[in-house]
Amino acid sequence: MARELRKNLSQQLAERLRRHIEKARLPDGELFMTEGEVAEKFDVSRTVAREAVGQLRAIGLLEGRQRKGLIVRHPDPVRLFSESLPALVRSEVDLADLARLRYVLEVGAIELAVKNATDEQISRLFSIAEQIKKAVHGRGAAKLPKEKELDVTFHSLLLEMTGSVLISGMQRVLVDFFNTVESRTPPDAVNAERIAWEHKELAGAIRDRDVERARAMIRVQVRRYLPESDGGSRPIHEPARTA
Repeated sequence: MARELRKNLSQQLAERLRRHIEKARLPDGELFMTEGEVAEKFDVSRTVAREAVGQLRAIGLLEGRQRKGLIVRHPDPVRLFSESLPALVRSEVDLADLARLRYVLEVGAIELAVKNATDEQISRLFSIAEQIKKAVHGRGAAKLPKEKELDVTFHSLLLEMTGSVLISGMQRVLVDFFNTVESRTPPDAVNAERIAWEHKELAGAIRDRDVERARAMIRVQVRRYLPESDGGSRPIHEPARTA
């Protein structure tokens, strides 16, 4: 009971410290209180203060410096997401939710990509689409990893076009994560040809600044990430069965 009470107190104190940092608008690198000063200012034990500070250090909001005490940090949300992602996935339901997050992220970002894409980025997009087409036509065991790599490059460039470091960073984390857990059977020749066509059509929609067409094409492409894409009957990390 005492341990649970202390845990609740440390969580409450961590939230109070976070609000204090936000309200004071303390800049990155600003000296903060020591753990002893935290305990005194907020009238808690040193143990509670240490645990509360530890929670904020874990998310990168505070950093301990030898002979300086604690300093304020502005944590990188992409890094935090990357580091915490494996711990977030405890079941197939969690994995499916992440797949949906990936879908929403890319579909939601396409309007920004159409609006902000530069001519140079669009040219690169067409170049990647052409490489995907060539990889599809020269299919074979050695070509399969190349197709996947090109697809990742294509979609990473789409998110880069948004002009948002956060959006492109989150997508990169999700792609890297799913590459470690997915083992789907590669598409057959007919589907591979269609996938190559979809990439070129999407590049064309962005070149034409056609938001609706681009949105329709990105939905077609990224719906494959969803567990519902095969009826939801197969866990997302298991390979599809072929007849």
